[in-house]
Amino acid sequence: MTINWFGQSCFRIEVPIRSVRIEDPRTTGSIGTKVVSILIDRFSEERTGLKPPKIKDDIVLVTHEHLDHNNIEGITPEAFLINTPGEYEKKGVAIRGISSYHDKTEGKERGLNTIYVIKAEEMTICHLGDLGQEKLNEKQVEEIGDIDILFIPVGGTYTINYKEAIGVIGQIEPKVIIPMHYKVAGHLSTVLEGPEKFVKELGLTPEKVDKYKISKKLLPLEEMKLIMFEL
Repeated sequence: MTINWFGQSCFRIEVPIRSVRIEDPRTTGSIGTKVVSILIDRFSEERTGLKPPKIKDDIVLVTHEHLDHNNIEGITPEAFLINTPGEYEKKGVAIRGISSYHDKTEGKERGLNTIYVIKAEEMTICHLGDLGQEKLNEKQVEEIGDIDILFIPVGGTYTINYKEAIGVIGQIEPKVIIPMHYKVAGHLSTVLEGPEKFVKELGLTPEKVDKYKISKKLLPLEEMKLIMFEL
């Protein structure tokens, strides 16, 4: 599995899928590998100052209808768009959307947010979107389940802040933590905080990457791992 970050909460996850390809009806076929691509929370350039990736993906996820998360301009007719809670499956990838709040007032200020749990290549990924609740409730924790890789907002203002993020990590206990939705120097001219306070509070030395390649056998067995992307 390969993960790329484009800024804000936008990630592309590419999952190799083994498949049988029949080359001759007289044979049993041969095993080939293709990639299923998942794009999450594509943003608008006007809102973020970042260049959004071109949509070329099999599955497109939207956590909520704000301009820095819901840009589906140019989506192909073949792409499978998911923008509501529910159970989904496409090309061997299982996805669960879980309802949550974008604020601390049960959605009265900023509305609803969908948490996505993605199961692929024997790993489970959780993208929290713009989670604004101070903490997850018991039902949400149960629905999220055991997580290998967690994408979590840490910039505050519109989402949980760095201290609240630490608390949510304690509820989920993932193996790998990937912070998102924070101020990026030279790009986001917003009131979001940078990731520095989060990294200090978490107390883990980050592994800095431009893309993250991971498989089940490479997941940490004991201590959590912190991954930081460089734009």
